[in-house]
Amino acid sequence: MVFPSPALSPGTGFYPLFLQETAMGLCLFINPIKGAGDDLPDVGDHAPDIAQIDHYDLSDIDLSPYAALMLPAHLDQRFFGTLTTKIEGFLADGGTLVFNGHVAWPMLPEFQTFVPLENQSLENLIIHRLADHPVFEGVDTHHLTFRRGVAGFYARGYNPPPKGAIALHGVGPDRLPCDWIYHRPEGGRILMHAGNDLWMYAGSEDSTARIVPQLCQWAGSGDRGQEAVS
Repeated sequence: MVFPSPALSPGTGFYPLFLQETAMGLCLFINPIKGAGDDLPDVGDHAPDIAQIDHYDLSDIDLSPYAALMLPAHLDQRFFGTLTTKIEGFLADGGTLVFNGHVAWPMLPEFQTFVPLENQSLENLIIHRLADHPVFEGVDTHHLTFRRGVAGFYARGYNPPPKGAIALHGVGPDRLPCDWIYHRPEGGRILMHAGNDLWMYAGSEDSTARIVPQLCQWAGSGDRGQEAVS
């Protein structure tokens, strides 16, 4: 199966992105709270095999069919905190949690409160790659730093990672960990992005167009994803 995702590569023109066929489980996207995120593209137009539900339906839905839970930056964090036991069970069963945004109210033991940049100069907003990861394969960090010619869309601070997490991107000269991945000893994994929804890049005209299909492929191909399709 091939999933094309067009993007423009500087100096080379139009190119398609091809993802290898793999066994994938469903990624469950939680819609932002009402009145937020209306300017975001519909991720369903750019990624295969996903499901979407309204924000507060998460409390009632059975998570067993899903490989990954995708949380928006506009999240009612106190509401999500009432579901900690449910989410920890999902993770312990091999699930993947993708969190976007600033942690204001730590909802899981692995979360700490967001730390904003003290100075938002251009130098402090530059994104640096710290470790390779399938979600960001082929994505130019220049395209993360600048969106429509403006810096600061990607990250303006960081959510401190737990011990043992791997920092993927750092912001500013101190490489503050704005993106990290954590494989929980109890099972499951957390991908943290301390900024706007990663799916805002769906359909972009540069290398960031790779993020959404690669994110869904990676998130849906973990241990729980393999079980869901077996």
